[in-house]
Amino acid sequence: MSDTMTDLHFPSAGTAKEPFVIGVAGGSGSGKTTVTLRVVSTVGAAGAAVLNQDNYYRDQSDIPFDARLGTNYDHPAAFDWELLLAHLDALTSGVPIEMPTYDFTQHTRAARTQTVLPAPVVVLEGFFALYDARLRDRMHLKVFVDADADVRFIRRFLRDTSERGRTPDSVIQQYLDYVRPMHLQFVEPTKRYADVIIPHGGMNEPALDMLTARIRATLPGTA
Repeated sequence: MSDTMTDLHFPSAGTAKEPFVIGVAGGSGSGKTTVTLRVVSTVGAAGAAVLNQDNYYRDQSDIPFDARLGTNYDHPAAFDWELLLAHLDALTSGVPIEMPTYDFTQHTRAARTQTVLPAPVVVLEGFFALYDARLRDRMHLKVFVDADADVRFIRRFLRDTSERGRTPDSVIQQYLDYVRPMHLQFVEPTKRYADVIIPHGGMNEPALDMLTARIRATLPGTA
């Protein structure tokens, strides 16, 4: 595999009236957000609507807090796929949505929502972004951000302990019990659906530059 970017196939843009949908997948801590931010900076903030799949975990407010702690957040069943699909369809139809937000300290959906307006480019970011065939069918470009397991673990460890109120021991245990086996079973196999694979994660500047150039060539008029 090249150190820059593996280009399996780069599809053409959709119709003039149809938003260009990009899926950004990859393991937890691979650098998906970095890639998404690069896409947004390429098309301009007003030109992109971003759906973060982390916000589409199922609401668990109806179950006790202790029970929520046992949820396997790295399994596809943890997500509200129907709501995510409905919101993607709404945005591509020109309808604003109220994207949920997730409270990772309480392990359930928060009361507040975030308004997301339709835009010429819609980005779906999440480690399961390429998992559901219905979502893939709506995408014009599918990106998989690849990174070594140790790098992904370190990034996840730092994020969860500093931003999500997790203890070091709980992060390590979750990684061993859920994150690693679920990645191998469900996330890694979706790499085969990618049009573009970015090796070495979101800090791979040459690959990001190539992706940016391809997006500009595919979407005339981008920044």
